Amino acid sequence: MKRKIVIAAVTAAVLVAGTAATAVAFADDDGRDADRGAAARVSVGDAASSAVRAVPGTVTGAELDDEDGAVVWELDVYGSDKITHDVTVDAGDGKVLGKHASDDNDDRDRRAPRPAPVTLDAAVAAALKESPGTVTSIELDGREGGATHWEVDVRGEDGKEHEMDVDAKSAAVTVDRSDDGRDSDDD
Repeated sequence: MKRKIVIAAVTAAVLVAGTAATAVAFADDDGRDADRGAAARVSVGDAASSAVRAVPGTVTGAELDDEDGAVVWELDVYGSDKITHDVTVDAGDGKVLGKHASDDNDDRDRRAPRPAPVTLDAAVAAALKESPGTVTSIELDGREGGATHWEVDVRGEDGKEHEMDVDAKSAAVTVDRSDDGRDSDDD
């Protein structure tokens, strides 16, 4: 009996602590996206160019992040060696700060990106046409089934975070949601 009570108490504590930590993480991240976007002088396209000069291949994802107090682009490059590489680019000057093979290379065939006629640069242009601002994250998705598309997050000129999907074949933009938490009627 005591064992069941202890297990239930520990489970409840873990759930409450996990929920609180998640809420803090989401609340804290919103403010940092705006700061990162303002501090980034290098566009995602320029960061991608720097990354593929360091690791020849295809950029399948990029995200603005903080590293040791500096704003950086963290990029995923599916290399010509058929290995995914993590490349870090300084968002201030475009220099490659680091590169290494990703820890996610166990299943190379599954990780290989599907062909995407719409390039990263074209997806960024389509997203920014829909919601002018600064791209804070972009990722090629659809490798495990479904239509291949670019998931793009933009910190808009209106101060809101906008999430969009850009079709990898047509560059058609579908708005996922803005930071008001409500889904778009376009879904």
